[in-house]
Amino acid sequence: MNSIQTATAVAIVNVFETGRVRGDYGGMAVLDGDTGHLSYGRSQASLGSGSLFALLDEYCAQPSAQFASQLAPYLPRFQQCDVSLDTDEAVHKLLKLASVDAIMQRTQDRFFTDRFLTPALQAAQRVGITQPLGQAVVYDSHIQGGWSRLQPRVGAITAARDEQSWIGAYIEVRRQWLLSLKPPLPSTVYRMQTFTDLITANNWVLALPIVVQGVTITENTLGLSSAPMGPTLQLTTPYMRSDDVRALQKALGLAEDGIYGPITDEKVSEWKRAQKPPIVETGAGPLTRAALHI
Repeated sequence: MNSIQTATAVAIVNVFETGRVRGDYGGMAVLDGDTGHLSYGRSQASLGSGSLFALLDEYCAQPSAQFASQLAPYLPRFQQCDVSLDTDEAVHKLLKLASVDAIMQRTQDRFFTDRFLTPALQAAQRVGITQPLGQAVVYDSHIQGGWSRLQPRVGAITAARDEQSWIGAYIEVRRQWLLSLKPPLPSTVYRMQTFTDLITANNWVLALPIVVQGVTITENTLGLSSAPMGPTLQLTTPYMRSDDVRALQKALGLAEDGIYGPITDEKVSEWKRAQKPPIVETGAGPLTRAALHI
């Protein structure tokens, strides 16, 4: 995926989770019967899964976090999954206040990328999914849960069942699985209908605009320029020169001359091999950029 497609996949899930294209950093929910209990943030980290504690712990560890001193005393309760937090209005008010802190917003962006988006892109890569729509389906399954349980049920992408057929089959397996669970999860099958509608429209590349649950996703609502995104950063003749290369070099700890030469290329290859699992793609493509937050 290029950067616009990646942002679109994230936006689709943001709409599922909070009803907003860019997500609601202060969004909170407690649904009857939901074992996740209190959920919070752009992509709804949950108390029951432990992800909400991990998010808040990461935020409080930053010296410039505006509300760290007020949230820190509550961390043991989040760590212990104290379900009384579901109805603790003082905590809810504090979480809402913290959501306007730029440090909290950056923490959430980094947290959901590291914990969910990057692993989802890597999982899609391992299965052989290259279509942006398929990658969005995998990301949604990482955010909502169930990927590791359901993916083996669908088997492998083969000559007899190509990638698009596999994705359609996976969506149907996930739909039936959601319907088999206790409330409120059966009511979330609209997520699968959204993906089915995109398949019906043959929109495998996530071309904009896209309407999700009545919310329209465009380049404007994503906050992105309408200019096309640059190519994958890689070794070419003549060498690529750009601010994107400079940002890549900064992320890798290299001299920032903005030139993608042999030294930068070797460092990229070395970094990709060191990841677990290794990232397999040409140069610094969408998987590498997502993992490096650039």
